[in-house]
Amino acid sequence: MQYIGIQTQQNRNNIRSVFLLFLFPCLVGVLSYLFCYLLVMLTQEQYVDYSRMDMVNDIFLQSIPYIIGGVTIWFLIAYFANTSIIKAATGAKTLERKENKRIYNLVENLCMSQGMKMPKINIINDSSLNAYASGINERTYTVTLSRGIIEKLDDQELEGVIAHELSHIRNRDVRLLIVSIVFVGIFSMLAQIAIRSIYYSSRTRSSNSKGNGVIVLILIALIVAAIGYFFASLMRFAISRKREYMADAGAAEMTKNPLALASALRKISADPDIEAVKREDVAQLFIEHPGKQAKSSFSGLSGLFATHPPIKKRIEVLEQF
Repeated sequence: MQYIGIQTQQNRNNIRSVFLLFLFPCLVGVLSYLFCYLLVMLTQEQYVDYSRMDMVNDIFLQSIPYIIGGVTIWFLIAYFANTSIIKAATGAKTLERKENKRIYNLVENLCMSQGMKMPKINIINDSSLNAYASGINERTYTVTLSRGIIEKLDDQELEGVIAHELSHIRNRDVRLLIVSIVFVGIFSMLAQIAIRSIYYSSRTRSSNSKGNGVIVLILIALIVAAIGYFFASLMRFAISRKREYMADAGAAEMTKNPLALASALRKISADPDIEAVKREDVAQLFIEHPGKQAKSSFSGLSGLFATHPPIKKRIEVLEQF
């Protein structure tokens, strides 16, 4: 595997973050225009002096400032509240030093060796083995470990896992991942709103008045869901699987012991499924994707858009390091 310097990786992740920040309002604008277009074309008649396209453009221009404003406010809230959101989604709790001095000593020693500021440390009360890093800056950077991974790995293996997560922080992978989680969450919410609108509309309208209104809602819901799915796939594709290889290499460099991380990954692969993790977007943060990715083969279309490379391949690379 071609070596890529830390600075190069940081710059690439910064560029990707800026690209996603630019792409998102563009997609919101396109989605809003399609909404206006379908609404007018399926419900309004053509007038001689006022075409339906003029009506589409007028509705779009009047509504887009409110749409962009609302989405921007939500993005900012979600972006800066990401720590609480992710903690709630994973069931993580703060791990105090007095509760486990062993973990604090391992993290502190690695941070001092790299000149990094010590991140916060959280724990997930689950017997399965997994870990993740999160945060957008030094104030919010956090390393989260499951109870199972703390209890079942020896010091060298656990040091390798922690070094892997610190590498994600150092490479600024976590910031890019947070941006993707917030964006995918927004599209997911829009799809759910549209689908629920169909459900309640079909229940509250009489059989004689459903007509075009329900058709419009169905079409809009399908478009929102399709774009949301595409955007989610794009996020996972944009966040290259190479980030996991880079974090593995960074951990091997920090600890000078790649075989310890390989051994840890082998143990993790046997039981990575954290019970509390239900959200697919949050699951991509983990050192091994919990849930369906851990149970499915890395092949076909699912492999093309997978967030993690096969753990077997990662172990092979580490053993050849």
